[in-house]
Amino acid sequence: MKVASIKEFGGPEVFIIEDRPDPTPIGDQVLIQIKAAGINRPDVFQRKGNYPAPAGISNDVPGLEVSGIVKGIGPLVSNFNLGDEVMALLPGEGYASLVCISEKVCLPKPKNISFEEAACFPETVYTVWNNLFERGKLRKFERVLIHGGTGGIGSTAIQLAKLFGATVYTTVGLDEKKKIAFELGADFVINYKEEDFFEAFKNEGIDVVLDSIGGTYFNKHIELLKEDGRLIQINATHGARVEINLLKLMQKRIILTGSTLRVRDIGFKADLTKEIETNILPLVKERRFIPLLTKVYTLEEVIKAHQHFESESQYGKIALRIDG
Repeated sequence: MKVASIKEFGGPEVFIIEDRPDPTPIGDQVLIQIKAAGINRPDVFQRKGNYPAPAGISNDVPGLEVSGIVKGIGPLVSNFNLGDEVMALLPGEGYASLVCISEKVCLPKPKNISFEEAACFPETVYTVWNNLFERGKLRKFERVLIHGGTGGIGSTAIQLAKLFGATVYTTVGLDEKKKIAFELGADFVINYKEEDFFEAFKNEGIDVVLDSIGGTYFNKHIELLKEDGRLIQINATHGARVEINLLKLMQKRIILTGSTLRVRDIGFKADLTKEIETNILPLVKERRFIPLLTKVYTLEEVIKAHQHFESESQYGKIALRIDG
């Protein structure tokens, strides 16, 4: 099989394309001939040496979500057959032409979306569903602040929050991206480089914040949230160490939570897969929710893909098309 591997930690130029032995499915695994793979921020962290793969997963081949065709099945597989089109959540190794993964974290690919769109579905949708709706308990008519509204997570979170009846506030880094955020369904959008989100939204009564920034944003969120508000951390790109006034947290009865998805066990991911199939796949089949795919590169163009991913103009999701 072909893989895009990291020859050394660093910038996008560290990727090389090489051949490796084909994997063989065991147990409840399916062998997927990958047609496309989604690119996510953790792939960049892994490429730079800041996000090691879980035990048993190659540290030099990123890729957390793929779509493709079932080409082999292990002896314990019961839900998929040869030739089925699927999309799957992976702990890594998705930048490849083949992968083996438990059927418990595979979803049937809806016929009305492309392989490239399907490859941009699992990582972001699982993350948003678990954090915004399960941990954050976002409900109809509540108000949610989503940072990075036109990124992969942000664009998914805006669409799903609106579909489930929330009012959406978001931040973007370019004026040109405001229009994109509104088109996704956001109700209020600011350019965080020109306006302070706290000053803009402090009187709005925010119920839930989905944050990947951390750092100086943290205490602004504590102040911004209304009583019984929920702050959900899914990253901390501006710093993981913060100070907190516990009395403020107690007085406002704020729930502070956060999570990472990659290291969770297969049982947790299997349960989450069932929730996604029940609650989100019907929206895809009706084309009420579609991942915001904006660029497609071939596996051989992975360097260009990562360069574009890290550019200021990037928005939505990028997919790698994989042939062979």
